[in-house]
Amino acid sequence: MAKERRLELISEIEKIRKSKVVCYLTGDRRGFETRIHPEVHTMLYDHLQKISHAETIDLYLYSTGGVTMAAWSIVNLIREFCNKMSVIIPFKAFSTATLISLGADEIIMGKLGQIGPVDPTVTMPFNPPAPSNRPGEVLPISVEEVSSFIDFAKDEKYIGIKSESALVDVLKQLTEKVHPLALGSVYRAIEQIRMLASKLLGFHMSPDEEEKEIERIIGALTKRLYSHDYIISRKEAKNEIKLNVKDVENVDKDFEKLVYDLFKEYEQEMCLTNPFSSEILLGTQNECRETFFRAFIESQSRTDTYITEKEFRRIQQTSPTVSVPQVVIQERIIKEGWEQI
Repeated sequence: MAKERRLELISEIEKIRKSKVVCYLTGDRRGFETRIHPEVHTMLYDHLQKISHAETIDLYLYSTGGVTMAAWSIVNLIREFCNKMSVIIPFKAFSTATLISLGADEIIMGKLGQIGPVDPTVTMPFNPPAPSNRPGEVLPISVEEVSSFIDFAKDEKYIGIKSESALVDVLKQLTEKVHPLALGSVYRAIEQIRMLASKLLGFHMSPDEEEKEIERIIGALTKRLYSHDYIISRKEAKNEIKLNVKDVENVDKDFEKLVYDLFKEYEQEMCLTNPFSSEILLGTQNECRETFFRAFIESQSRTDTYITEKEFRRIQQTSPTVSVPQVVIQERIIKEGWEQI
């Protein structure tokens, strides 16, 4: 019944919008997060092939982010099958999801809708070791953190370094903590974001507009927000960043409720509001097997979902250093991956 209800809501949205709708949601259930990834391209292509070609395709999008370059290829793919691409944001569309939204002709947001900064984080073997000191674990480096360090040194309100020799000393201190190759990756990452944003905005902006606006929009979505966790509301996206945002309630009097009701169906299916706990899952049982729905690509023609099936077992475990047996929960993945349902 859950799938039937979702398809019914998708159909109602299509009627109001006179469009074809493809839903792409990645779950952010605590302990079971999933991310936007290029692996979905063939599945997305299968959905789009069923559509064949439409005047407008609406991508119903919910995600906290993922692989940056996936944004470019996803937008390119969808645009092969339509004349106009829109993104419907029921709630969160952060990081890579925000980049995807930049490539849409219009962004339809409800009062709950949120986008976020697009400053990337670099993780590579030359990054500093993580504080946990686990073998091979490195500390991710935010592009804007490196840039802010230099700005902090130059800002007259704080340190106010002006001479070139003093700035060289600052850079030396930075390279003593962060490998130069990691810093090189940071530079490449921010340049890549600028390139992607420029290309994505170029789908629906004139070359003159793109040249003038790209620095302002990227500045708004990176430097001026100071934190990757910053949440950009619908009003800020529309009035301050000046993205092409359309208020969901202006589409149709019933549209906002349809968009929100559809999100609630996915939220329930992926248990987004329930943090994962093996202890709670087992309850009074000593073993159980559970299936978790962690991401969806869905349209009228088919449903693909990312599934993890796990086995949980409560056992007593002895240790040479502890005389009293300890109760622990073993977890074993039975299967994991995308399935058509």
